[in-house]
Amino acid sequence: MGVLDHLSDVFDCSHGSSKMKKRKQLQTVEIKVKIDCEGCERKVRRSVEGMKGVSSVTVEPKANKVTVVGYVDPNKVVARMAHRTGKKVELWPYVPYDVVAHPYAPGIYDKKAPAGYVRRGDDPGVSQLARASSTEVRYTTAFSDENPTACLVM
Repeated sequence: MGVLDHLSDVFDCSHGSSKMKKRKQLQTVEIKVKIDCEGCERKVRRSVEGMKGVSSVTVEPKANKVTVVGYVDPNKVVARMAHRTGKKVELWPYVPYDVVAHPYAPGIYDKKAPAGYVRRGDDPGVSQLARASSTEVRYTTAFSDENPTACLVM
């Protein structure tokens, strides 16, 4: 760090709270929202199209999925869409079933998920058996007395 850098830090006359503004990164935000008709699709699209930083909006009505690409904050996109449409909006909770180690474990398998998708495995509500990483841990928790979903045949 040079002398000029040090002096500019000492005599900072900027009015902002931080010296450098944080730049937002290009993000892809996937959102789950119920889309019944073309009117709902248009309403959902228009709710986020005018947002600052949004590059593109893709709506998949059959999957009830909206994909927003741009320099945006995911929580702000969800909040704006919920406010403008009046619908229940959440971040996309599904991943392809190929990614998950145990796609049919309780807490991961979801009947309402689109074809080829299951719930994310990092949810806190998922059972221990689904989150187990090693074979030994899986078998010990499967026959444990503390595990509520344990095997009852002994």
